[in-house]
Amino acid sequence: MINYSPRETRVAILSDGVLQEIHLERRVSRGLVGNVYLGRVARVLPGMQSAFINIGLERTAFLHVADIVEARQGEKTLPIERVLHEGQAVMVQVEKDPIGTKGARLTTTVSLAGRKLVYLPKEPHIGVSQRIEDTELRERLREEVGRLKPETEKGGYIVRTSAEEGATEEEFRTDMRYLRLLWEQIQYKASHLPAPSLLYQDLSLAQRVLRDMVHGETAAIRVDSQETFASLRDFAHTFVPAAEPKLELYRGDTPLFEKYQVDEEIEKALRRRVDLKSGGYLVFDQTEAMTTIDVNTGGYVGKRDFSSTVFKTNLEAAQTIARQLRLRNLGGIIIIDFIDMDSDEHRAAVLAELKRGIATDRTRMTVSNFTELGLVEMTRKRTRESLAHMVCEPCPVCGGRGEIKTARTVCYEIMREIVREWRQYQDAKEFKILASQSVIDMFLESESQALELLHEFIGKPVSLLVEPGYTQEQYDVVLA
Repeated sequence: MINYSPRETRVAILSDGVLQEIHLERRVSRGLVGNVYLGRVARVLPGMQSAFINIGLERTAFLHVADIVEARQGEKTLPIERVLHEGQAVMVQVEKDPIGTKGARLTTTVSLAGRKLVYLPKEPHIGVSQRIEDTELRERLREEVGRLKPETEKGGYIVRTSAEEGATEEEFRTDMRYLRLLWEQIQYKASHLPAPSLLYQDLSLAQRVLRDMVHGETAAIRVDSQETFASLRDFAHTFVPAAEPKLELYRGDTPLFEKYQVDEEIEKALRRRVDLKSGGYLVFDQTEAMTTIDVNTGGYVGKRDFSSTVFKTNLEAAQTIARQLRLRNLGGIIIIDFIDMDSDEHRAAVLAELKRGIATDRTRMTVSNFTELGLVEMTRKRTRESLAHMVCEPCPVCGGRGEIKTARTVCYEIMREIVREWRQYQDAKEFKILASQSVIDMFLESESQALELLHEFIGKPVSLLVEPGYTQEQYDVVLA
């Protein structure tokens, strides 16, 4: 489900009616992963075998010698000081978005994604996605791409998971032509633009959904914007033909995310506590170093002995944790404190349930066995900010111990609320927004254009009034 507004695009992935993933992209803070830059070396650190690269962002980005293709000499890696020097221009691609106080993570191994192939202009080998497990199919795909690759082609390719469901020779050829042309355009810009400069920006979130997330089991792609629907239909017709018949324009009076309880699930995913159906609950604590998840029985006492109660709670917790990791987009080191179990059989069953739950996660993960303290340690690759960090900011009242929604997030909620009220009460002559000073300032400054678009859309005047006693998250929409 794709919910579009001029300032924000939200994508929800539902399976059997249950929200599994949420993705956000805002025009003022679009993700950088996949972008290619011509950067300039700001500083080389031989002791860390790394360098800081100026790519035109507020913070310099980080490049380690292991991510520099030019440093690889067979099985050896040259010291970074022999490869880079201060002031040098270098083409890099963003591998991880800036997170917290850390700058973006870079690589010089540029990769450009198509529908069925990923192009590696600096790597000659041909690979196949690890998610394609059929050995015979892997070998057949590798041979087919190798046969189609021109002899003069210096780069290589990786066959994407989407090719597992059937990829024709013409689809591979189309991908190759498109990706080679894209690389030529990037090289041309690199030779004509000064450093730092943006050479290539990845597709928008809605386009990446069609390219990366749509597969044979996708039943429908619902879009609530006529303009976005038309542009996605054109994009799908050219690049993702299989997705075109699945596109649907949502015309319901009830907002798309409200109808399918997506907004309600997002609100739950921002809370520390997650209640389990059995009566137990989970507590999520996210820090810069790691995320901890505590499992508790709560009010669940079971009908048998205590060990059976603990086992059932832990099984349900394992299923819920797998979904919450995707929903909250938690990454890095994750420590799970399941309720203590004496039975090795129960421990093995809970661990198996957790692994089964994360098997469908597209993000690379590793899971350890139970430690001596009864903890499960796992890692989930972190490529972008978590949901909480994207829509919330540290609370000035509690000194950062908790979080509140940003003024911009509240602005978008208010505008959605006004549209919702307008659809219900079209006789209203005016809408008055009562909110905190920071939210009103946001409407008067950076979101003034969005407010004007809202006014034109509903055809009613919208007035603003500061309510000094309101916190940043509090607001009221008054109909006149």
